[in-house]
Amino acid sequence: MKILVLNGPNLNLLGIREPEIYGHTTYADLERDIQTWAAELALEVEVFQSNHEGILIDKIQAAYQKTDGILFNPAGYTMTSVALLDALKAVGIPAVEIHISDLSQREKFRQFSYIQMASFATIMGEGIQGYRHGLQLLKDHINSKA
Repeated sequence: MKILVLNGPNLNLLGIREPEIYGHTTYADLERDIQTWAAELALEVEVFQSNHEGILIDKIQAAYQKTDGILFNPAGYTMTSVALLDALKAVGIPAVEIHISDLSQREKFRQFSYIQMASFATIMGEGIQGYRHGLQLLKDHINSKA
């Protein structure tokens, strides 16, 4: 089972950016943890991060018929990108939206998600461990459809 783990803008600055919200784990640490969790779950993962909306759209489109699931932290594009929503809907790949922080406890403008409309689950506020949870949800969901 192949999972695409997509991370949006500024996640490359984990460990530097607002550690009181996102913690001290670096992006390299996150990538390593995802690979470890994927191996434990017998999943093949590709981890990808971009600060550019169009590149994320290209990655989603390239996953069509090649990827079983998408774990997506759209970061700042969560509440702004209809284009990312449309890309997810177009490919029809099961998706889980993930956020390190709990958006419902943050600024009001962060409490709406376009990406949620194309996701069968949303994980928020579990920190980095939420990625492991998301991988497990995807595996269980895909297996239930098989």
